[in-house]
Amino acid sequence: MPKMKTKKSVAKRFRLTSNGKVKYKKQGTRHILTKKASKRKRRLRHPDTLSSVETRRIRKMLPYG
Repeated sequence: MPKMKTKKSVAKRFRLTSNGKVKYKKQGTRHILTKKASKRKRRLRHPDTLSSVETRRIRKMLPYG
């Protein structure tokens, strides 16, 4: 049986934790930062985990994750 292909766009955006959760970097940190509050920018710095519904979708696209 041939190897399964990984969705490369998904592989660049998401990482799997040791517990099997999906970790991602939050959006909104690239430009137009002057109008965003410091508190908001600080919260956006830290990675977040996806919900269980979204996790199932992403896991299918990362077969060797």
